[in-house]
Amino acid sequence: MVRANGAVSLRELARVVQTSEVTVRRDVRALEAEGLLDRRHGGAVLPGGFTRESGFPQKSLSATAEKTAIADLAAGLVEEGEAIVVGAGTTTQELARRLARVPGLTVVTNSLLVAQALAHANRVEVVMTGGTLRGSNYALVGSGAEQSLQGLRVSRAFLSGSGLTAERGLSTSNMLSASVDRALVQAAAEVVVLADHTKLGTDTMFQTVPTDVITRLVTDEPPPHDDRAATELQALADQGVQITVAGATAAASAPARHEVPPLPGQRRTRAPLRSAGGALAPEQLQDRSPRVADLRRR
Repeated sequence: MVRANGAVSLRELARVVQTSEVTVRRDVRALEAEGLLDRRHGGAVLPGGFTRESGFPQKSLSATAEKTAIADLAAGLVEEGEAIVVGAGTTTQELARRLARVPGLTVVTNSLLVAQALAHANRVEVVMTGGTLRGSNYALVGSGAEQSLQGLRVSRAFLSGSGLTAERGLSTSNMLSASVDRALVQAAAEVVVLADHTKLGTDTMFQTVPTDVITRLVTDEPPPHDDRAATELQALADQGVQITVAGATAAASAPARHEVPPLPGQRRTRAPLRSAGGALAPEQLQDRSPRVADLRRR
């Protein structure tokens, strides 16, 4: 269970093995002594390898040029009159600032920062989820947020996270945030992940979007010495993720070219991946997901 989910509570372990939490706590302590688990308050996680979540001030100052380039490209994917969901994060906040210029857009979000960026866009309708405010990233989480998304259907979900690997997909360090992100994904026909190169190859505790559910990754071009990010890009492309790469310095002046989706039923085909800055990236795959023009109830 811990290997599959990244973390698990003592209560859940006790329920699955049908024993008391006292017994489970003792067993977890023994597994920790053998280096197989790390104990956390009320649960256990895999040992090492998982990054802790940074606070909003640290995130907002990290990879700012890269996030700007990624947001510029991602905004080009959104069409007039679409209905989309946008998750919480500093990269999605940058995206929201650019979406204010898209007429007839409907944006469903659990992020106060995304809503604030769109608050004065008179041609954009903003729909906020319910939920409990999580102050560290200004996001609404919990059962209220998840329930408000039930029955919703939009064309695309734009999500960020704490880490992205080909093995586990997108992940985050907070259980409540992960749960809401999964609900956002369920509401969308396509899933677009926004992640700068520093997140590639990074694994965190809670999986939000499995790799096979990710339609497209919008990222920046890794530095030449960053073998981990380049390897991860290749692995993601091999698993069918369409990848769009931006050069941080060129994205503002050189808009990206986006591929025309194939006809219904047509399979993805491999093609060279172009970046906005003109540099070559590993690979690019044709988009196969359907487009949905309106926000509607199932």
